[in-house]
Amino acid sequence: MLAVAVILPYQTLGNPMVRNEPYEQEFLITAYYSPLPGQCCYVKGGLEADKVLNGQGIAGADQTPVYPGMIAAPSSYPFGTKIRLPGLGTFAVHDRGGAINELGNGKHRLDIWAGYGEEGLARALAFGLQRVKGTVYPTTFAQPETHVVFEDMPAPIDELKMYFVEKDNFLAMRPKEGERGLSVYLLQDHLQTIGYLKHRPTGFFGPQTSRAFHAFLRDFRVDAPTNVLSEKSAAFVLGARSRLKARVPFTEYIDPKASADAIAEAQRMLRFLGYYKGRTNGEYDDNLFASILKFQQDHALVGTASDTGAGRIGPMTSRALRGKWNRQIVENHADRHLDRYAIDQYIEERGQRIAHFLGDGYSGKQVRLLQAELAALGFFPEQKINGVYGPLTEVSVMRYQLDRGLISSRSDTGAGYVGPATLRTLRKDQRNILYRLVRAEGWRAL
Repeated sequence: MLAVAVILPYQTLGNPMVRNEPYEQEFLITAYYSPLPGQCCYVKGGLEADKVLNGQGIAGADQTPVYPGMIAAPSSYPFGTKIRLPGLGTFAVHDRGGAINELGNGKHRLDIWAGYGEEGLARALAFGLQRVKGTVYPTTFAQPETHVVFEDMPAPIDELKMYFVEKDNFLAMRPKEGERGLSVYLLQDHLQTIGYLKHRPTGFFGPQTSRAFHAFLRDFRVDAPTNVLSEKSAAFVLGARSRLKARVPFTEYIDPKASADAIAEAQRMLRFLGYYKGRTNGEYDDNLFASILKFQQDHALVGTASDTGAGRIGPMTSRALRGKWNRQIVENHADRHLDRYAIDQYIEERGQRIAHFLGDGYSGKQVRLLQAELAALGFFPEQKINGVYGPLTEVSVMRYQLDRGLISSRSDTGAGYVGPATLRTLRKDQRNILYRLVRAEGWRAL
């Protein structure tokens, strides 16, 4: 999918190594990218699998660090050869590849480096397969300057959606300031929903998104990096979104004349925040007075019980209480998200996580993990686990997909294949089983 090919008419076929002057040639070109940890999507379903497909993404075959303008070409093109491709730029050969070779009938292959992470993947996918007549400048001839502008090569985030494995694992994503991608789009969507971002998501982590993110971290007092989403800040963002479903507490000011219902709500809130230990009876008594006073003193709203407003909830105390309540609700939700993420890490550290897409013809540890998980969920006979993705595994995957509503019939596209939606659902099921165990019995149960 991320490979390259070039077609050269037979009459122009020649060995570039013996050319002394520029010449034209017709190329069939695709693009590759450098995968990074924390992406929302991988074309093969996981970081390591994408590294196998695209290489480590650090340097070319001649050890030149990757950069815009690097291209992989057959070995008949010496390193340093320049190739000008109209509409794309001028590239320098610094890389090879298993599929980047010369074929019969004058056909060659080329592969353009498209960048890092999600933006690079989106650009590579959008680039597709292109036929371009270019100019080759042999190393013995004066070389033009390498010139490539990535901004001229589209990187639409919609290209990533079909590979969106981490949809249910926002805490695994690491969008950074200056990046483009689906992870950034998700962060923006969350920030907009909770009221911090005023414009619609664009997929670009620019100044407006940065200001919104900084404001969120400040308001919720999250000690986390401000230029990149971490698991902690992601947990709080999701927690703030979950908090929107929480019922707003009392709306009245609280003093002896307040309604019993409002007083009862204040009692519940103060108990939730650790300030009230009495009964929820809707009565404004000395116990409630002391609880309100303690909160006011802790937040420098009053000094003594004789101060004006002491022991009563007026405008300033109400704002402080709601702010504290809001942060606590969000923190509680965030803790649950962090627990689920910790379970994901536990699974991965023990080598029990299915790391990439799987289908007919695969074999080895990853297939064994798939079979074991399907067996645990009741879709595969445990005694048949053998690490071979054969007909039995394919049928078991179909049964799982049908049960989870991922396909409607065995003739659907993707039936029997562990692609993005199936892998995402398998990981979610595995995570939820262990999460329920931890909630019931504690972390020692793992």
